Amino acid sequence: MDPARLAAARARARLDRAGFVQDEAKAEIKERLIDVNRRFTSPAVVTAFPGFWSDVVPGARLVAPDDRLDLDPGAHDLVIHAMALHWADDPVGQIVQCRRALCPDGLFLSVAFGGETLVELRAALAQAETEVMGGLSPRVAPMAEIRDMGGLLQRAGLALAVADRLPRTVTYADAYGLMADLRAMGETNALAARHRTPAPRALFARMAQIYASRFPAQDTPNRIRASFELIFLSGWAPHDSQQKPLRPGAAQARLADALGTSEFDETARRVLNPSDE
Repeated sequence: MDPARLAAARARARLDRAGFVQDEAKAEIKERLIDVNRRFTSPAVVTAFPGFWSDVVPGARLVAPDDRLDLDPGAHDLVIHAMALHWADDPVGQIVQCRRALCPDGLFLSVAFGGETLVELRAALAQAETEVMGGLSPRVAPMAEIRDMGGLLQRAGLALAVADRLPRTVTYADAYGLMADLRAMGETNALAARHRTPAPRALFARMAQIYASRFPAQDTPNRIRASFELIFLSGWAPHDSQQKPLRPGAAQARLADALGTSEFDETARRVLNPSDE
């Protein structure tokens, strides 16, 4: 990731024009906080758009998503990492820093783009670049799959870890409309390994043709579809009051008894319950 390029892209963002993904992310975070049903007294929000996220939790401290987060150890009972983790060079390091900033039994929440985001644009750009320029270069930032993101929570030492996803499909008149929205979101190419010379116009013209032919909107004629995926992560700073998993073999009752059914062994031969004898 190129920090200067990313900062410039975010500075040019117009969330008043294309903030629908951030709107959905913030609404979901608020819903999850309602479900937790706990009053947080020292929250913090890690975000590149403090004006947009300032009202997600009243009184929250707003922190920029730098490599080193400006968070004090054990100072917060809630840390939200808002729509920035997909740009982190070290996402597990970001979560570890958030974990250290939590007091015992504090909550970590994160929302970021996932690996299904812009799959159509990636495919159309790859085909067009192969045809026009004879090779490939990184033009859309790689984003992690949900199984990988979930694993980061445990690596960071968080308990009761949960990862889930929210897919969304948006339609556009053409690929140029999609790219205009990405600029307004502050999500344009900021990869350190990107091409530094301007791409020829023929590349994007061919990409738009490929996009329109391969990825039409299903229910709307003469439009294209674009996929967005939000991945939500949650976990708690360990505390003695939290539920602990049972040790293997520590169960006091058989699952078959609870379900009122018969148990089968590994060779699929029926094992009789006492009531069958």
